[in-house]
Amino acid sequence: MLVADGSGTLVQRNDAARVLLPAAQPGSRLNDVAPVWLATAHRAVAAPDARGEREPEAPAPSSGEIDGRRFEAHSTLCADGTVAWWLVDDTNHQLAREALRTQRERTAFLAKASSLLLSSLNLGRCMEVTARMAAEHLADAALAIAPSRGHRLPVVTCLRGDSPRTSQEEVEPEDVPGLGEALRGFPPVPSRWIDPASAPDWMIPDGFGPIGSIVITPLPGHGVPAGALVLLRKVGSASFTDEEEVFARLFAARSGAAMSAARLYAEQAGITEVLMRELLPPTLRQVSGVDFAGGYRASSEHERIGGDFYDVHPAAVEGQPSLVALGDVCGKGLEAAVLTGKIRNTLHALLPMADDHQRMLTLLNTALLNSHHTRFATLVLASAVREGNGVEVRLTSAGHPSPLVIRADGTVEEVDTRGTLVGVVPEVPARTATVTLSPGETCILYTDGFTEAKGGPMGDAQFGEERLRRALSECAGMPSEGVVEHLQMLASQWLGQRRHDDMAVVAISAPRTHHLSAVGGHTRGRYTA
Repeated sequence: MLVADGSGTLVQRNDAARVLLPAAQPGSRLNDVAPVWLATAHRAVAAPDARGEREPEAPAPSSGEIDGRRFEAHSTLCADGTVAWWLVDDTNHQLAREALRTQRERTAFLAKASSLLLSSLNLGRCMEVTARMAAEHLADAALAIAPSRGHRLPVVTCLRGDSPRTSQEEVEPEDVPGLGEALRGFPPVPSRWIDPASAPDWMIPDGFGPIGSIVITPLPGHGVPAGALVLLRKVGSASFTDEEEVFARLFAARSGAAMSAARLYAEQAGITEVLMRELLPPTLRQVSGVDFAGGYRASSEHERIGGDFYDVHPAAVEGQPSLVALGDVCGKGLEAAVLTGKIRNTLHALLPMADDHQRMLTLLNTALLNSHHTRFATLVLASAVREGNGVEVRLTSAGHPSPLVIRADGTVEEVDTRGTLVGVVPEVPARTATVTLSPGETCILYTDGFTEAKGGPMGDAQFGEERLRRALSECAGMPSEGVVEHLQMLASQWLGQRRHDDMAVVAISAPRTHHLSAVGGHTRGRYTA
């Protein structure tokens, strides 16, 4: 405790004050023996106001440092006009407050970093966010380094206040102390063990100057390392403390998780794209004088594949029939598409016996029964070959809607072929029928997604077989592409924005005219899948 009069002269002190301020002797001036902040506070409290009166209530306590420790000074106005100052050591409380503030700032920083990093599944974007945020909050410059691609290291470098820069460095990570270990996911080497002078030129941003201290820490990923984070501070900046290195590792853990997720997403997206290309229906053209056209619409707008499929397999020998397969797997979405791919691959393997529909269906049925799938499929096979000006088509249905034939006069005929579902029972008996298409006539293979589509004025009526027949009768004389487009347009108008099943259709037509060279009594066409 210190007691001083209105002029700032020290009147009294206790033993604790004598130890804290040895020069504070009674009779001395506070300006000479006390810290500036305390002398200033005394003048503010002891000075009378404009009316010559002092405030009856003591002001808020003042605070400041004395010999490296922080104190709060609480004042009390005495009856004789003096002011008693009680100095309370507030160092521990101040340290606690600063630690709490720092922790809150770091927590907010990690939350912001997580939000930014998880907002993108692009690896390059994640590396840029990592480098920029590290440079803004952890160091003067930062480098986010991904595992090498061949002999090159993908690197994103960022100076504080600057934009990230991406490069491919053809370097050896083992030449940099701690970098090779970090890229392999080993625990980080303490910064005090790394000589800043050992940093290679490619690691030092342009205009950065000499490095004062360096931290290299792994970016841990999902099972495999996602890369390494390098933090740089200039000469003259404070070196990294152990606490700062620990915090850098916390940030690196979030960055590594985001980069790893982005890399996995990119890999899976690439795999999905390759598989998708294999599962998508082919583009159909004329094959050996026979016109083919196909259309497909998945059950969901955001999906490209589903449970309906079709394929056209040109004959290996000119003049032999081409095989058409159109089917519908029970269900929809990705699981149905997987079985669709298996059926298509199996049929492709059975092409050497394409002239025997029953045998193909039996072998396909056996393959499905022996698989782990519990789904079944309907299928129709068609063998189409040019015969003079017409086209002969042999058709076999396995639990599938019967094909329809559009005659030149607009009559729509149902092909008399029936059979059993594929993948349900050991035997799949089926009946094969043969139709001949004259020039301009078309045979339509379709899935029940068309007939069962619900829509219309009230939204609950099925498109139905009769409506389908009437629609097809309007397509007499149309080329195969026109028939498919017309049918898809009508189905789309009927459905509107309502939910629906997968829909697939294939048109087989005998062209009215063609400009193909005759070979061995048959016309040679070109098929593009």
